[in-house]
Amino acid sequence: MEFMAQANKKFGIRALLLQGLTFLNVLTSAFMIWKGLSLFTNSESPVVVVLSGSMEPAYYRGDILFLHNGYSPVDIGEVVVYKLKDKPIPIVHRVLKVHTEAETGKQYLLTKGDNNNADDRGLYNPGQLWISREDIIGRVKGFVPYAGMGTIWMNDYPQLKMGLLGTLCVLSLFGNE
Repeated sequence: MEFMAQANKKFGIRALLLQGLTFLNVLTSAFMIWKGLSLFTNSESPVVVVLSGSMEPAYYRGDILFLHNGYSPVDIGEVVVYKLKDKPIPIVHRVLKVHTEAETGKQYLLTKGDNNNADDRGLYNPGQLWISREDIIGRVKGFVPYAGMGTIWMNDYPQLKMGLLGTLCVLSLFGNE
């Protein structure tokens, strides 16, 4: 009888270790897929969710955008995602004007949300009139409407995020393989 109790205890530890390894496998696989997409698209963030209504009617809140950051010059009318220094959230807006330095070929861009009345100079850092090509993290190449609403709901309602995480933890602890 004592042998059976030890066997059950040992099997429980093995099952727990197996679940932990499976969880780590899922995390590392997701990380490798993300990094592979980042390399392929030349973008630190190849997929983003539209968080505001500033680009309506082209893109709505909750749309998932697929980005690519090629080396060709940016054109007027392209929708780009840019991130400014000291600002944590990237912005999705359309290129309104392009200024290219003749000597260096370096591009400077002025952007604006389709649904905004004014250009983005009010969003740029103080004293900044243009964003540089280096601020661009990607150009929009495709989108899936409203597929990112879950992300928005979890940001808008933190208790939903905590409930979902708690449920996943409970399911992983008590679920079968």
